[in-house]
Amino acid sequence: MAPAEEGSGSRESTGPVTETRWLNHDERAAWLANSAIMISLPAALDARMQCEAQLTFFEYMVLSVLSEQPAHTLQMSDLAARTASSLSRLSHVAGRLEKRGLLARARIPGSGRRTNATLTEAGYETVVAAAPGHVAAVREYLMDGLGPQELAALRRIGTAVEAAIKRAQLDGGSAASTPPGTSTS
Repeated sequence: MAPAEEGSGSRESTGPVTETRWLNHDERAAWLANSAIMISLPAALDARMQCEAQLTFFEYMVLSVLSEQPAHTLQMSDLAARTASSLSRLSHVAGRLEKRGLLARARIPGSGRRTNATLTEAGYETVVAAAPGHVAAVREYLMDGLGPQELAALRRIGTAVEAAIKRAQLDGGSAASTPPGTSTS
C-alpha cells in the first residue's frame, strides 16, 4: 500500500494537502486479508449462486431483502440502500428480474418519481429455493472456519466499518481526509 519511497508526502490534489499515513506491516497484512473477503467472497458467492440458482449474488440479495418485508414490497430507494447499491444499478437488475417474473415494479401515486418493488409469488419461490444453497456457501466459505471469538470479532469489525462508512456518507466526504482523533480547526 505504500510507494517505494515512504515519507515522500502526498501528491497535489484539489483538496487540502495532508501527509499520507502509510499502513504499517500489521495494518497492511490485515488490509490484504480483508481485501480477500471484500473481493473473493462476493465473487465466489456469485459464481455458486449462478451455478445453483441461475441468479447473481446481487439478484439473490434483492429478492431476499424483499422476501423479508411486509407484503414483500419496498420502495426502490430503500431497497437500493438495503442492498448497498446505486438506484441506477438496482433499476437495471430489477428490470431483469421483472422480465423473469420474479418482481414487479409500480409507481407510487403522488408527486415525485417513487416506485415500489414487490416480490412476486415466483420470486418468493425462487428465493426460498436458493436460500439453502446460499447459506451452505456462506458457512463453507466463511462461518465454519471461525471459532466463537473470531465470529464475535468479525461482527465487531463489520459493525465498525459500516459505522465509519455511514459517518463519511453523512459528512459528504471521505473518512480518510482527517485522521481519527485529529481536528481540522
